Amino acid sequence: MDAIWTTMEEWGKATEFHYGILVLLPIVVCIGIALWTKDTYVSFIAACIVAFLMAAKGHPLVALGLFMDQMYVTTCDADVVWVLLIVALFAGVIQLLTDSGGVLGFASLAKKFLTSRKKTLIGTWILGIIVFIDDYLNCLAVGAAIKPLADEYKISREMLAYIINSTGVTVCAIIPISSWGGYFSGLMKESGLNGGLSAFAAYCHSIPYMFYALIAVIVVPLICLKVLPMFGPMKKAETRAIETGECLSEDARKTFQQGLDDETRFEGMPKRALNFLIPILAIAGFFLLTDDLVPSLVLTIILCFIMYVAQRLMTPMEFCASLFKGMTDMFGLIVLIILAFMFIDANEMMGLNDYVTTICQAHVSAALFPFIVFIGMGLMSFASGCVWTLAAIAFPICGTAATALGCDPFLINGALISACALGGHICMYSDTVLLTAASTQATNVDYFKTSIPIVAVYPFAIGAILFLVFGFVMAP
Repeated sequence: MDAIWTTMEEWGKATEFHYGILVLLPIVVCIGIALWTKDTYVSFIAACIVAFLMAAKGHPLVALGLFMDQMYVTTCDADVVWVLLIVALFAGVIQLLTDSGGVLGFASLAKKFLTSRKKTLIGTWILGIIVFIDDYLNCLAVGAAIKPLADEYKISREMLAYIINSTGVTVCAIIPISSWGGYFSGLMKESGLNGGLSAFAAYCHSIPYMFYALIAVIVVPLICLKVLPMFGPMKKAETRAIETGECLSEDARKTFQQGLDDETRFEGMPKRALNFLIPILAIAGFFLLTDDLVPSLVLTIILCFIMYVAQRLMTPMEFCASLFKGMTDMFGLIVLIILAFMFIDANEMMGLNDYVTTICQAHVSAALFPFIVFIGMGLMSFASGCVWTLAAIAFPICGTAATALGCDPFLINGALISACALGGHICMYSDTVLLTAASTQATNVDYFKTSIPIVAVYPFAIGAILFLVFGFVMAP
């Protein structure tokens, strides 16, 4: 049995099999089945089956052994546990904000300013920029706050999800005092891409070159104000919402069974905006103090307990019931995240990162290098969905190559961060897309299908052109 029940790492070292272009097959299967069946779980399971069968070289018992081992390894990984804790705790907080009437209170307050469909679209964009501390906080909090208004003004959940995630990952990438800023500035310094500056200063100097992230943020209001045309599946989703009032797609309605109208639950109950705003600000404040979302969320839950019980909005038993209801409602998403991380690990073990990196480095010049970094690493980020792991691999490689070629380090930083932002922004199984989908009740397949044409035509295409132009202009 030892020959069958082995680990992915041991099997990879023992076989050292090179898959070539076939390493992309599980990704094609995942995306293809998702678009065909519109079932996220089926697509992930099918993709994992293909990936582990390939890793096992077609041996079904070995594939099963690898799958079981990787399930254990993934769920015990510290980074994965951290993500799952954030998802569960955040879900609990959002449920508390909802059951306390805080979400409806904030929606009522926002309604005084967001008095039309256009203002609500722009207001969502502005709120997404304001909540810049962390992309997870952005995805979950903004979605919970704006959903009632979005339904009232007949904004499709697909459009809402697009706006929120376009000001989630991308804004966090642009702002240096965010979770992205702390992580990526450290990578810059370690990889020699800081240009002799401090990590923080290097990050600030790189911001003007984060073309993809900057354009992704700027494009949102231009589409909302109809300066840029909306087209494709997103236009169909918006037409459905405006003409029929159906803000959710048929698939989303099947996935999310919860009713859309909570007003009747809160008749006669005070709905105070401060019961939403104070906890959200507390999360941001605790994050700045602890530099970790997990203790920030735990402290915020304690604060909510004091606030809501003191106001007699909930008894201690009702508070606990609300907290755990939110957590258990996220079970489906937790399963998806575990499958996504297992899928990512299987792809890495088969050599996806090495394959794409080799292709990117096949024909490199100093002038083309920023463009190649953005396109190559961007496609890899889109394919893998593992943004921060990819960054840890890509920065040292690109740092060495950039130094050898004499490229401007800040331009390369901009290309790398833009590439990573692309994955978090549009990869169907990235954590931020999954969280945004859960927050807005638009399935991640709906989000992917409606957003990818807009992302491809505007931020991706324009960003690629800018990296090509600046690469030649700034070449040594």
